[in-house]
Amino acid sequence: MSAPSKISSKASDLPGISQIEAAAGRIAGVAVQTPLLESPLLNRRLGGRIFIKPEMLQRTGSFKFRGAYNRISQLSADERRRGVVAFSSGNHAQGVAHAAELLGVPAVIVMPKDAPAIKVANTRSYGAEVVLYDREKEDREAIGRAIAEERGSILVPPYDDPHIIAGQGTVGLEIAQQMQSLGLVPDQVATGASGGGLIAGVSTAIKAYFAGCRVYVAEPEGFTDHGLSLARGERTANPAPARSFCDALLAPMPGEITFAINSRTLAGAVSATDLEVEEAIRVCFSDLKLVAEPGGAVALAAALNGTLDCRERISVLILSGGNVDPELFRDILDRRA
Repeated sequence: MSAPSKISSKASDLPGISQIEAAAGRIAGVAVQTPLLESPLLNRRLGGRIFIKPEMLQRTGSFKFRGAYNRISQLSADERRRGVVAFSSGNHAQGVAHAAELLGVPAVIVMPKDAPAIKVANTRSYGAEVVLYDREKEDREAIGRAIAEERGSILVPPYDDPHIIAGQGTVGLEIAQQMQSLGLVPDQVATGASGGGLIAGVSTAIKAYFAGCRVYVAEPEGFTDHGLSLARGERTANPAPARSFCDALLAPMPGEITFAINSRTLAGAVSATDLEVEEAIRVCFSDLKLVAEPGGAVALAAALNGTLDCRERISVLILSGGNVDPELFRDILDRRA
């Protein structure tokens, strides 16, 4: 890894464990404290102790509600009246829309036309205005910023924001506290990443409690920009063209703030193909009775394909969301049959 000078964000400017604990206080009683599940079937299959953090049980079906609520709840009365704007492929969209609904804040969400229909429908059901764009030809950030500027609204980014990262970090805080209550020390924790907000918050919290725990980012094959960035010591864009059905994990490059954290906290990166992610979704359903979306199952897929070695280790795998179109989910289950 290259010298820290390549990372522009100063350590003193990055959210730490105190910000994550404050976020936990803000979302307490609103967000779901999801359980930590141990699976005997996965233990036998992978040769270690496997704990699952099922964030599909969170409000809106993913971890994204945590960061969105933490961010929007801190807006002033004037900012709340002016509303919020977000851009997202679906999970951040729903998190922002629902948090805004609960807090009485108008919301506009910029979403790709090819986002799963269930994510678009759910976002609208929370009362948000949805603006669709072509992800192949248009820049979602530019569209979002233009709307925010025109309406005087507050932009709520999907990952590269200290308040968003701190909110997502409550997943890691819960894991740490739940492991402590079991009298266990995890050897490794893994979760998927798009821009890196979840893994940045989780790794910060886990390292605060268990300094020796190794935290891994899990990515779809062809979208390994975090792995490339860690190897080169600087933010590196995903090589084009690349495609994956893990729609929640398709950011082209790690965020500036998130990479400043992850470059210091992560032990490495693991990956899985779309076919391996499909198998993880089936295993999740058959062994755990949980519905995972493709982007939410990549950490489990990496454990199943062996790139994340779980043998004789205590491992925590975060299933980050469950917003999968019913037709796709049915097809994935049918393919095994």
